[in-house]
Amino acid sequence: MSVKDLSELRQNYGKGSLQVHDLSADPLTQFLKWLDQALQAQVAEPYAMTLATADGDGRPHARTVLLRGADPTGFYFYSNYDSQKGLDLAANPYAELLFFWPALEQQVRIHGPVERISKQESTEYYHKRPRDSQIAAHVSTPQSGIIESRELLEQRFADLNQQLEHATAIDKPEFWGGYCLKPAYYEFWQGRPNRLHDRLKYIPDTLSDTGWRIERLMP
Repeated sequence: MSVKDLSELRQNYGKGSLQVHDLSADPLTQFLKWLDQALQAQVAEPYAMTLATADGDGRPHARTVLLRGADPTGFYFYSNYDSQKGLDLAANPYAELLFFWPALEQQVRIHGPVERISKQESTEYYHKRPRDSQIAAHVSTPQSGIIESRELLEQRFADLNQQLEHATAIDKPEFWGGYCLKPAYYEFWQGRPNRLHDRLKYIPDTLSDTGWRIERLMP
């Protein structure tokens, strides 16, 4: 199938609409409402989000990661600090998150500055992870680095698993931990017929009781 043939597969969205009066005055409350709807609808990977970063030269990189928490401070995810995302955030500590729930014809964009969370918070979360995931964090470094084969990666995992067989706890690697994106912008998108999609954004507003102002965007 050629690219031009894909025009025949366009979806005419029509599962919902989005008006200003539909939205909570607080964007985090609105996000959690939509996330709960995604969970109730049993959409695949509701916590999956695209994380977009840029390096010191402005070259963009995007990948899918999992949301691991959201509160009034921000949105949390975890990674290897030596990964591409970690290097990007060290050089340019600003990022965007994109949640897309196609079954609901909804997406949410959120961007803002990113900071590492404390070592204590990262350690507490690390020890909540499955044991195999804790080991994987140790052996899959440098993340995004070159490795000769899949077999070598699996052997590294098996070797460390055996070494730690009787360990009561596995130390968090120094190169692994959490990040918090502190929202400076939210955009809620609802698919609509004829590509006249609903797009409503929240931007900071010191004159508002909630600290945010809602504006409608052209589709």
